[in-house]
Amino acid sequence: MTGRVEAALAERGLTLPQVVPPLAAYQPAVRSGVYVYTAGQLPMVDGKLPVTGKVGAEVTPEEAKDLARTCALNALAAVKSVAGDLDRIARVVKVVGFVASAPDFTGQPAVLNGASELLGDILGDKGVHARSAVGVAVLPLDAPVEIELQVELDPEA
Repeated sequence: MTGRVEAALAERGLTLPQVVPPLAAYQPAVRSGVYVYTAGQLPMVDGKLPVTGKVGAEVTPEEAKDLARTCALNALAAVKSVAGDLDRIARVVKVVGFVASAPDFTGQPAVLNGASELLGDILGDKGVHARSAVGVAVLPLDAPVEIELQVELDPEA
């Protein structure tokens, strides 16, 4: 049975991917009380990165925005892996995003809108969150973008 959140994804032609396996010694997501914290999620698709490099150099800001959206889908899959059902999300509390940036690139917030807009579109008011957008020199596997989520679950759901 598909829940409301996954139905909203399907209405937009999206599906929740399988949880991306960890690249090192960590868990994709951890639950503590009513909160779920995800590890940084790369824009992996079928076990690989569709593109690598720095945003503003090898990767366009538009491509990076789409990759941030993929990161958010991967993060939602990680949340579901410990919450059991995405309909238990009471709200997305915070999104932290990292953008591997060319030295003169300053559009990190616009890139991370790919994740933020997806969460708001799929979850409505529950998807409105605080956010940090950080430019970095390099990310694991030369990924252009990495996203982590902090989610509060409804204890009654």
